Amino acid sequence: MPTFVQILDFIGTFAFAISGIRLASAKRFDWFGAYVVGFVTAIGGGTIRDLLLDVTPGWMTDPIYLICTGLALLWVILFGKYLIHLNNTFFIFDSIGLALFTVVGVEKSILLGYPFWVAIIMGSITGAAGGVFRDVFINEIPLIFRKEIYAMACVVGGTVYFLCQLAGLDAYICQIVGGVSVFLARILAVKYKICLPILSGAGEEEEKR
Repeated sequence: MPTFVQILDFIGTFAFAISGIRLASAKRFDWFGAYVVGFVTAIGGGTIRDLLLDVTPGWMTDPIYLICTGLALLWVILFGKYLIHLNNTFFIFDSIGLALFTVVGVEKSILLGYPFWVAIIMGSITGAAGGVFRDVFINEIPLIFRKEIYAMACVVGGTVYFLCQLAGLDAYICQIVGGVSVFLARILAVKYKICLPILSGAGEEEEKR
């Protein structure tokens, strides 16, 4: 039987793959190109995390990630017309993937014995890096570099996870609360247009004079 973290990982893979394939379809990619974008979106962050943690990336030992991406492609092919008309489709699936992958990254780092500040960083990489690859592949400015709260939502979720663990809560409760925190942080930041301050460059200061 798969563990709770594995279930979260599979759902996150499916959600992130759909977000990548959905954007690839909007860019008129063919089926193979869309599959590649979806797959890279789904495994990009986890691959970087595993390489930094000195473990073999999960997709190299378990074909479920390839299968999940294939199912996501089939889902978009079958229901693509409905997904395209739903403007919030990409945002919802991307936020779900971001939340679930953050929790998976934090949990895996903790199980490997790393301190919690490393776990928060690994969780953020797991959640956000796949989206960077996706946006680069479809020739868009990555969300993480825009004004929207994205990677910071991962940091919020990882911190909440840490606080729940300090409170002595069970691991699966920490995972659920941490994931929900990421999702809510992302939703609320976009809804209320919450963003980090922009660092003004020297050129902008000269233009104001």
